[in-house]
Amino acid sequence: MAADLPERAAAALARSGLVLRGGLNFEPGEPRPPGPGGAPAAAVLLVGNVGAGYWPVFTRWLDRQATPPADPLDQWSRAVIARAAAQVGARVLMPSDRPFAPVQQWAMRAGGLKPSPLGLLMHPRYGLWHAYRGALLFDAPLPGAVLPGPDGSGGHPCDSCAAKPCLHACPVAAHTATGFAAAACIAHARSPRGGACARQCPARDACPHGRAWRYPAEVLAFHQRAFTGA
Repeated sequence: MAADLPERAAAALARSGLVLRGGLNFEPGEPRPPGPGGAPAAAVLLVGNVGAGYWPVFTRWLDRQATPPADPLDQWSRAVIARAAAQVGARVLMPSDRPFAPVQQWAMRAGGLKPSPLGLLMHPRYGLWHAYRGALLFDAPLPGAVLPGPDGSGGHPCDSCAAKPCLHACPVAAHTATGFAAAACIAHARSPRGGACARQCPARDACPHGRAWRYPAEVLAFHQRAFTGA
């Protein structure tokens, strides 16, 4: 039954540390990827993490791999979400799949979130310490009453943050009001002076919101290595 799909999907994800992060029914005529039957999907449930609850499960999986896989977190997330999809008759979509789907825009609509000055979506409870790892696509709309509600209903903390410490913490000023200078960030992290930035992003870490959900040092280092190649 469609009414219990979100509950069943959440239960299938529970042991992984991944959680449902919201859902929506697509609007008529809206561009959308195919659902499990091949026609344009009618609904999506977003899957991700809040804090680093997924990390112990992911690292145990990684330790069991005979050869370290490329993009291990993406591969593990895909496998976890695929198991949930099999139980609820959904199709898996990952943010890395091409053509790229507007996952961040779906997250803003489903979760009631807005971007931070760093471009990452700000959550009033979790701050910047959350992510969207994939999605479940369905052929039929889900009843509005069972769709996971917005988890960002506490407002946008950046609106009341006058100091904006995130914009002043980067040693190469890669974050500005006009965008993110990724090349400058990566070059610095790979340089002899960039050791601290190779372990964690000081701009992200400067945000005062959601500190209780901050990723542990090993998780921060993992993500920085994946981004910068340092």
